[in-house]
Amino acid sequence: MVSTVQNVAIDCADAYELARFWSGVTGRPVHPDVRPGDRETLVPMAEGPVLYFNQVPEAKTVKNRIHLCLRPETSRDQEVERLLALGASFIADHRNPDGSGWAVLADPEGNEFCVLRSDSDRAATDS
Repeated sequence: MVSTVQNVAIDCADAYELARFWSGVTGRPVHPDVRPGDRETLVPMAEGPVLYFNQVPEAKTVKNRIHLCLRPETSRDQEVERLLALGASFIADHRNPDGSGWAVLADPEGNEFCVLRSDSDRAATDS
Protein backbone atom coordinates (compact mmCIF):
# COMPACT_ATOMS: atom_id res chain seq x y z
CA MET A 1 0.00 0.00 0.00
CA VAL A 2 1.17 3.54 -0.81
CA SER A 3 -0.15 7.09 -0.58
CA THR A 4 -0.65 9.56 -3.42
CA VAL A 5 0.18 13.26 -3.00
CA GLN A 6 -3.17 15.04 -3.39
CA ASN A 7 -1.99 18.62 -2.98
CA VAL A 8 0.82 20.86 -1.86
CA ALA A 9 -0.52 23.10 0.92
CA ILE A 10 0.79 26.64 1.27
CA ASP A 11 -0.14 28.71 4.33
CA CYS A 12 -0.68 32.38 3.57
CA ALA A 13 -2.29 35.65 4.66
CA ASP A 14 -4.43 36.10 1.52
CA ALA A 15 -5.31 32.81 -0.11
CA TYR A 16 -7.01 34.28 -3.17
CA GLU A 17 -4.23 36.74 -4.04
CA LEU A 18 -1.48 34.17 -3.56
CA ALA A 19 -3.41 31.69 -5.72
CA ARG A 20 -3.62 34.38 -8.43
CA PHE A 21 0.17 34.84 -8.29
CA TRP A 22 0.78 31.10 -8.63
CA SER A 23 -1.82 30.92 -11.39
CA GLY A 24 0.33 33.41 -13.28
CA VAL A 25 3.48 31.42 -12.52
CA THR A 26 2.07 28.10 -13.72
CA GLY A 27 -0.30 29.31 -16.43
CA ARG A 28 -3.06 27.29 -14.74
CA PRO A 29 -6.33 28.97 -13.73
CA VAL A 30 -7.51 29.43 -10.18
CA HIS A 31 -10.31 26.93 -9.50
CA PRO A 32 -13.56 28.36 -10.95
CA ASP A 33 -15.43 28.15 -7.64
CA VAL A 34 -12.85 30.33 -5.83
CA ARG A 35 -13.70 33.96 -5.03
CA PRO A 36 -11.82 36.90 -3.47
CA GLY A 37 -11.95 36.60 0.31
CA ASP A 38 -12.11 32.80 0.32
CA ARG A 39 -9.89 31.36 3.07
CA GLU A 40 -9.04 28.30 0.97
CA THR A 41 -8.20 28.39 -2.72
CA LEU A 42 -6.93 25.95 -5.32
CA VAL A 43 -4.86 26.06 -8.49
CA PRO A 44 -5.31 22.66 -10.17
CA MET A 45 -2.28 21.55 -12.20
CA ALA A 46 -2.57 19.79 -15.56
CA GLU A 47 -0.54 16.95 -14.02
CA GLY A 48 0.48 16.26 -10.46
CA PRO A 49 -0.83 17.61 -7.17
CA VAL A 50 -3.07 20.64 -6.73
CA LEU A 51 -1.61 23.84 -5.27
CA TYR A 52 -3.76 24.48 -2.18
CA PHE A 53 -3.64 27.86 -0.40
CA ASN A 54 -4.83 28.02 3.19
CA GLN A 55 -5.29 31.37 4.92
CA VAL A 56 -3.74 31.43 8.39
CA PRO A 57 -3.45 34.23 10.99
CA GLU A 58 0.30 33.98 11.63
CA ALA A 59 2.96 35.41 9.30
CA LYS A 60 5.81 33.40 7.79
CA THR A 61 8.85 33.76 10.04
CA VAL A 62 11.54 31.26 8.90
CA LYS A 63 12.85 29.57 5.77
CA ASN A 64 10.57 27.00 4.15
CA ARG A 65 11.35 23.37 4.97
CA ILE A 66 9.74 22.33 1.67
CA HIS A 67 9.53 24.31 -1.54
CA LEU A 68 8.59 24.06 -5.20
CA CYS A 69 11.22 23.73 -7.93
CA LEU A 70 10.12 25.02 -11.32
CA ARG A 71 11.45 23.90 -14.71
CA PRO A 72 10.50 26.64 -17.20
CA GLU A 73 9.60 26.21 -20.86
CA THR A 74 11.76 29.24 -21.73
CA SER A 75 15.29 29.79 -20.47
CA ARG A 76 15.85 29.92 -16.72
CA ASP A 77 16.98 33.54 -16.88
CA GLN A 78 13.96 34.63 -18.96
CA GLU A 79 11.67 32.89 -16.49
CA VAL A 80 13.35 34.57 -13.52
CA GLU A 81 12.69 37.96 -15.15
CA ARG A 82 9.04 37.02 -15.89
CA LEU A 83 8.45 35.89 -12.30
CA LEU A 84 10.03 39.04 -10.88
CA ALA A 85 7.63 41.06 -13.04
CA LEU A 86 4.71 39.03 -11.60
CA GLY A 87 5.73 40.06 -8.07
CA ALA A 88 8.34 37.51 -6.97
CA SER A 89 11.44 38.61 -5.04
CA PHE A 90 15.00 37.51 -5.80
CA ILE A 91 16.47 35.66 -2.79
CA ALA A 92 19.68 33.88 -3.85
CA ASP A 93 21.68 33.20 -6.99
CA HIS A 94 23.04 29.67 -7.36
CA ARG A 95 23.63 29.97 -11.12
CA ASN A 96 27.12 28.95 -12.26
CA PRO A 97 29.28 30.30 -15.09
CA ASP A 98 28.91 26.98 -16.96
CA GLY A 99 25.10 27.48 -17.09
CA SER A 100 24.24 24.98 -14.36
CA GLY A 101 22.56 25.87 -11.09
CA TRP A 102 19.35 27.60 -10.10
CA ALA A 103 17.88 30.84 -8.79
CA VAL A 104 15.94 31.12 -5.53
CA LEU A 105 12.95 33.44 -5.56
CA ALA A 106 10.08 34.09 -3.13
CA ASP A 107 6.41 34.61 -3.85
CA PRO A 108 4.68 37.80 -2.61
CA GLU A 109 4.23 36.26 0.87
CA GLY A 110 7.87 35.18 1.18
CA ASN A 111 7.57 31.48 0.33
CA GLU A 112 10.80 30.42 -1.38
CA PHE A 113 10.93 28.48 -4.64
CA CYS A 114 13.64 27.60 -7.15
CA VAL A 115 13.86 28.19 -10.88
CA LEU A 116 15.86 25.42 -12.52
CA ARG A 117 17.39 25.26 -15.99
CA SER A 118 14.97 24.61 -18.81
CA ASP A 119 15.39 21.57 -21.04
CA SER A 120 16.85 23.85 -23.74
CA ASP A 121 19.29 25.39 -21.20
CA ARG A 122 20.39 21.89 -20.24
CA ALA A 123 20.78 20.75 -23.83
CA ALA A 124 22.93 23.78 -24.65
CA THR A 125 25.37 23.15 -21.78
CA ASP A 126 25.39 19.36 -21.31
CA SER A 127 27.87 17.38 -23.37
